[in-house]
Amino acid sequence: MIRIVLVDDHPVVRSGLRAMLAGEPGFELVGEAATGEDGVEAAGRLRPDVVLMDLQLGSGIHGSEATRRIVELGGPKVLVLTTFDTDADIVTAIEAGATGYLLKDAPSEELHAAIRSAAGGASALAPSVAFRLLGRVRDRTAVLSPRELEVLSLVAAGLSNREISKRMFLSETTVKTHLVHIYAKLGVDSRTAAVAAATQRGLIRLDESRLGDARNRR
Repeated sequence: MIRIVLVDDHPVVRSGLRAMLAGEPGFELVGEAATGEDGVEAAGRLRPDVVLMDLQLGSGIHGSEATRRIVELGGPKVLVLTTFDTDADIVTAIEAGATGYLLKDAPSEELHAAIRSAAGGASALAPSVAFRLLGRVRDRTAVLSPRELEVLSLVAAGLSNREISKRMFLSETTVKTHLVHIYAKLGVDSRTAAVAAATQRGLIRLDESRLGDARNRR
């Protein structure tokens, strides 16, 4: 029997996943949580085999941070189940220790197979995610590091270099150095162009309401 904990902040999504799991032999849903913090607590208390983890969890900690904390507990495998497939989301989740990464539109049989793979210690990646990661390996010159992706995501959110340095506990000089490297890899010469290029390539998600802020920081 594979014991599962479900972490998702949308009640309707949890209900749908609950139904998908209920009729599958060998699965037991032992707990649910709506926040990353509660998910970490449930994983530690219930000791499941697999945790199904969403990434965007409201105002609490991000799903990737919850994943990192759960992995540090030892034992539970984390299978990310989300609607986002940008490089920033994928790389951050996998580096946090996620065993697999699926999109929420995956058919039930794919989800069931991924859960079994995760429980057995094998990786499980959605085809689009595997293709994206393969592309990163093939084209190293255009690949942004996880830290560069984080910096660029904050630029896209409208933060200044000073604000980014405080958020990431870096010096402003280091932030500027990261931006220089980002510009070189993307073949651009400004913050706005970098955000546009990265968004077009699917490296980051762009909040349209913040685009003006990114331009103003130029």
